[in-house]
Amino acid sequence: MADSSNKFELVYRRELRKIEKIFSKIFVKSNPQSVYEPINYVLQGGGKRIRPFLVLSSAHAVGAEFKDVSNAAIAVEILHNFTLVHDDIMDKADKRRGRDTLHIRNNVDTAILAGDLMTALAYNSLLKDCKNNSKDVISLFTKGVIEVCEGQSLDKDYELQSDVSIKDYKVMIYKKTAALLEMCCLLGATISKGKPDEIKALGNYGKNLGMAFQIQDDLLDIAADEKNFGKKIGGDLVEGKKTYLFLRALEKASGSDKELLLDVIRNKGIDKSNIDKYKLLYLNLGVLEDAQKEVIIYTNKAVSSLISIKNNYDKDLLKWFALTLLQRNK
Repeated sequence: MADSSNKFELVYRRELRKIEKIFSKIFVKSNPQSVYEPINYVLQGGGKRIRPFLVLSSAHAVGAEFKDVSNAAIAVEILHNFTLVHDDIMDKADKRRGRDTLHIRNNVDTAILAGDLMTALAYNSLLKDCKNNSKDVISLFTKGVIEVCEGQSLDKDYELQSDVSIKDYKVMIYKKTAALLEMCCLLGATISKGKPDEIKALGNYGKNLGMAFQIQDDLLDIAADEKNFGKKIGGDLVEGKKTYLFLRALEKASGSDKELLLDVIRNKGIDKSNIDKYKLLYLNLGVLEDAQKEVIIYTNKAVSSLISIKNNYDKDLLKWFALTLLQRNK
């Protein structure tokens, strides 16, 4: 098993290097530099490149080669980074992946324009891999854009609402995070003309992987090492976000503990100086363990979805990827 893990790690790193190489030069000579240089800054910021890898590995799982969907893989990463640029403006975030966010480094106007252009550039890249089924491919991609924007809107709405349930939260994270990972898997398989059962299986894999990823992101926001995480710990509490941990804590708390949590809603967030107090509350209520269990449940669902994938190598690669994300610390 260790040998297989090492083999899959090498595959992932190899494709990651190819993606980084493309992003190191993709828009370097494009003009005007006043907008393309900021775009390059964003795209060269690193990251796990989960979304392009899902496009590539899903295509491979239905019999295509990585190169057959390389432009689509680049397209989804450009799209993802567009959402981060605009989310950071809305969230007033000053750090992303350990670097200044674009609106801090440049200014808000530049960040908005760069994000707008990145959307068009993503479509431009996607079109290069569209074959006879271009309508289906573009529809999938567009649905992903719509879902992620709706998810971000719900996320901001929930900051102002006092009666958000865990069910509401899961609808929001499906749209904001899971739908995009689902789209990546569907995209790779659809461009590569996979069979209907294969496409459905890969879509379910991406959806459940996305749910696990976002709940784990919520968990890491309070439990991760700040140097590894690349941004301030406790940001969700400061912004008053209704994460899985917060909503689960609200369900379990009583008395003064519940009042402390209700203060987050009443005050629309907390002061940074109180982050440790709320982290201790989460620990005492056991919600960190609850969140970890949810992550494991969705990860197992993702892996179970792969039953229709006939090629054991590709099935094992996707399983390895899901379990690797389960163990991440940033």
